[in-house]
Amino acid sequence: MPATAPSNAHDVELLFGLFLMFGAAKLTAEIFERFRQPAVVGEILAGVLIGHYGFGWVEPNEVTHLLSELGVVFLMFNVGLETKPAQILGVGGTATLVAVLGVILPLAAGYALMRLPPFADGVSNIEALFVGTAMVATSVGITARTLASLGQLGSQSARIILGAAVIDDVLGLLVLAAVSSAAQGTVDVGALSLSALLALAFIAFMALLAAPALTRAAPHALRLRVGNAEFALAISLCLGVAAAAVKIGVAAIIGAFLAGMALAEAAEKRHDLHAQVKGATELLVPFFLVNIGLQLDLSVFADRRTLLLAAALIAVAVITKLIGCGLGALRLGRRGALQVGVGMIPRGEVGIVVAQIGLAMGVIDNRLFGAVLVMACATTIIAPPLLRPLYARTHEAAG
Repeated sequence: MPATAPSNAHDVELLFGLFLMFGAAKLTAEIFERFRQPAVVGEILAGVLIGHYGFGWVEPNEVTHLLSELGVVFLMFNVGLETKPAQILGVGGTATLVAVLGVILPLAAGYALMRLPPFADGVSNIEALFVGTAMVATSVGITARTLASLGQLGSQSARIILGAAVIDDVLGLLVLAAVSSAAQGTVDVGALSLSALLALAFIAFMALLAAPALTRAAPHALRLRVGNAEFALAISLCLGVAAAAVKIGVAAIIGAFLAGMALAEAAEKRHDLHAQVKGATELLVPFFLVNIGLQLDLSVFADRRTLLLAAALIAVAVITKLIGCGLGALRLGRRGALQVGVGMIPRGEVGIVVAQIGLAMGVIDNRLFGAVLVMACATTIIAPPLLRPLYARTHEAAG
């Protein structure tokens, strides 16, 4: 009995820590939702509150790290499951132009910002590229939830926003793969080109070959006798493709996203599968978001330079999406272009993922991580209040 006591005490401490993480995440998410703010920000704040710089109740460990990794994989798998290949391959020229400009301008401006004298001291080219990469992708989930709450998912500008968000998420993942490869050593153009080609080939295979094959094979899953066969096969595909992505030098989140996208057509009428995957995602994603807050070193904000950097990143993040994506949607008129530009502002969990990868690889330090995290949260909070009056004025004009 005495030999097992330490183990039992450790188990109790671990389980209680997980209880605090999950409970605090859901409590803060509820509070933020009631104030019409994104739950993702509340869940990150929960990690700050219960972590080292808050009440000190939970410290990051191997278990929280593992759950965090699974959380982001399931998050991207769930996003992919809601994204049919046709949405990427056939959204039209306007959405494509919006997406491309919405990637190039933030990436270039983010990199350029980190090369300016006030911020360039001690910052390498790779660090500057990681900051630029974190400013690239739009959070599909945040944008979609905001448009749905406004009852505008069917509008022309909303369709362009959602289509462009999907495309620039994929482009952002490709940029992330290229920058991650560069971070492993010296910049090798040949290796980077090969990495990009592998990523493109991987995406093409999953979208053009795997997706139709899975759609045809899906009915056969119903014949399997194992319980919840479709869910079991979907999770196997998610983890397998994520592992394959890592093997060829692409981030696991890319593989998870593509696995979900390949299953999107087959899963369209499988409501049970959607519910099961969403349930698993709701279980694991809070650990990913809370773990981000746990790792946020608030002491870095004692440095005025970090506060200045965070403010500059927020301003550049907002302006580059507003201008780049707005220019791409000018054919909709000034108000439509503003709706698209503002709708593409949120970076949400995608920007956080990039910062997390950079921190885990040792490419960016806690100061840059903290500044990028503030940028991702701030842009997520800024967009919904700006979208509401833009669409409200549209209603008034229609009336």
